Amino acid sequence: MKQIALTATLAFALALPAQADDTKPEEGFGLMEKGARLLFEGLLQEMQPALRDMEGLTEQLEPALRGFVENMGPALGGLLEQVEDFSKYHPPEVLPNGDIILRRKSEAELAEPEGEVDL
Repeated sequence: MKQIALTATLAFALALPAQADDTKPEEGFGLMEKGARLLFEGLLQEMQPALRDMEGLTEQLEPALRGFVENMGPALGGLLEQVEDFSKYHPPEVLPNGDIILRRKSEAELAEPEGEVDL
């Protein structure tokens, strides 16, 4: 999350002119630049609390996600080895008792349609 905040701040800083010159009249792109700058400043101010909250949330979730990956990683790897090609299966179905079924498609469903296909 820190990377997002840093990237947004860097993009905002690069969009600002290197040296402010208030002596020339603000016309054309000058007004556009000022409007864009005000827009980005407003967005940055509005997003800072949310970014801080998300940073705290990611710090809380990190240990749980690491544990999930450590425990489920080998199991998911084994499943991927057994299934080979997911396009040969229908989407998973959840039964009322909580079981999950992966139904294999029939040969007719796997065969490509004959004739022209409109795109």
